[in-house]
Amino acid sequence: MNLNITAYFIYLSITILIIVKVGKICYKNGNVYVAELIPDHMDLCHKLNQVLLMGYYLLNIGYCAMTLISWEKIISWIQLIEIISTKTAVIIFIISILHYFNIFIITKYIQKLIK
Repeated sequence: MNLNITAYFIYLSITILIIVKVGKICYKNGNVYVAELIPDHMDLCHKLNQVLLMGYYLLNIGYCAMTLISWEKIISWIQLIEIISTKTAVIIFIISILHYFNIFIITKYIQKLIK
């Protein structure tokens, strides 16, 4: 029995839900953070945060979709749970790395960008 289609649906549902939820939280809190870094340019802060959110969505959802082609054939429910858990953990790890990388880049280079 091939359970790949079921696994794809479950995996994409879980990861897209996580990606959208984390993206909304980071977008809302990121406005405050970026506004403190660039206090006199609120329009630039808002646009920068929108670009970060769009890039975040495109990169993570695109990565999730691209990983589907490398999956092996899933023949049992236990294997389905293992693979979905592992792949979802990788996505959560990537999200956390991207978040800290964005914070590092913004804090290091934002003053150079506005001058």
